[in-house]
Amino acid sequence: MTQSSAHIVIIEDEPVTRMALAGYLESFGYRVTACAGSEAAEVVMAQDGADLLIVDINLAGKDGLEITREQRARSEIGIILLSGRTDDVDRIVGLELGADDYVCKPFNRRELLARVKNLLRRTSAMRQLARRVVSFAGFSFDLSTRHLVAPDGGAIPLTRAEYELLRAFVLNPGIVLDRDRLLATITHRQDGTNARTVDVMVKRLRAKLRDDPKAPRILGTSHGEGYVFTAPLA
Repeated sequence: MTQSSAHIVIIEDEPVTRMALAGYLESFGYRVTACAGSEAAEVVMAQDGADLLIVDINLAGKDGLEITREQRARSEIGIILLSGRTDDVDRIVGLELGADDYVCKPFNRRELLARVKNLLRRTSAMRQLARRVVSFAGFSFDLSTRHLVAPDGGAIPLTRAEYELLRAFVLNPGIVLDRDRLLATITHRQDGTNARTVDVMVKRLRAKLRDDPKAPRILGTSHGEGYVFTAPLA
């Protein structure tokens, strides 16, 4: 898939914004489907798939946050949220639910285009890199769908940051990764985030992996340096 052949689905209930944005993106060679609500968009994606979603948060019926939650549970599709609100609540919640980017209305179309290009480039690279399933310590981790399955067969939910951190570990087994490098793998860092945030996320990952921090068998600590993935991969 080249960027220009990517399929972008717009979910926007304001018709002028919807059609203007669709026409603008089509002028750059993208294949665009514009929908007024989630039901129409879900039919389109079931039949034709999509590479990127541009979703208004304040939709009637199923809103953009719910759409983000559902889509992120299914795939790593790129998601850009649009909102006319300028407070931080929607932005923070949307990013925590797994949206890749957030743009306030009214937006600069050229800036949005740049964000679309960057996101398509990143998600395409991630899909090519991450199409495999790894096993370790009885766990099964599908890097393409973000599914982590416990030894007893139960699904273990991961936040986007936890997924990105675990993915960095399994792609670099036996290599000590310092906090700055691990922090750089997290695509959506909020203001105030620092290297010590990695310690908190490693603690959460260890809890989900049932990895005793006093005697870790999966995520080891290299004192003064960082962390290292020590479990054998299969």
